[in-house]
Amino acid sequence: MDLNSDFFTLLGLPRRFRLAASELDARYRDLQARVHPDRFVNAPEAERRVAMQWASQANAAYQTLKNPLARARYLVELAGVDLRAETNTAMPADFLMQQMEWREAVQEARCAGNHHELEHLHHRLRADIAARYEEIAAWLDDAQDLSAASEAVRRQMFLEKLQLEITDALLALEE
Repeated sequence: MDLNSDFFTLLGLPRRFRLAASELDARYRDLQARVHPDRFVNAPEAERRVAMQWASQANAAYQTLKNPLARARYLVELAGVDLRAETNTAMPADFLMQQMEWREAVQEARCAGNHHELEHLHHRLRADIAARYEEIAAWLDDAQDLSAASEAVRRQMFLEKLQLEITDALLALEE
């Protein structure tokens, strides 16, 4: 194992989308216990610096793999697929229409101060996101269809952003 290992290898986990959170947590704690800089306080400067690098890499791995969207993006990118997320915003027309309808509903509820409707939209979107993560898992782990997985991940990025907008709208109403 070296500092250039992928995050799954670093944590001793299979390279899969479906990960047990408890396993991820346990592997992370185990690695942190071995490389935490506090264990190297009395070590020479070079060893302390390496320990800091290991701890930083372990934290990056954990943060990436515990977040489903980040984990999906990471898996697709590890397989050599560039999502071009910042530049490729082309989506199927039906998905874009759905996005527009969601955003209009959020805007209307926000303007009307309708907390109940925003909660309802948030709940519906969470269910949609969860179902789409199941699709992503199937594309990545079962079918190993990187093309379908990358499209699903790109869509999920839109939905996660919309979920944040709803959360922001809810918070704004609570203030």
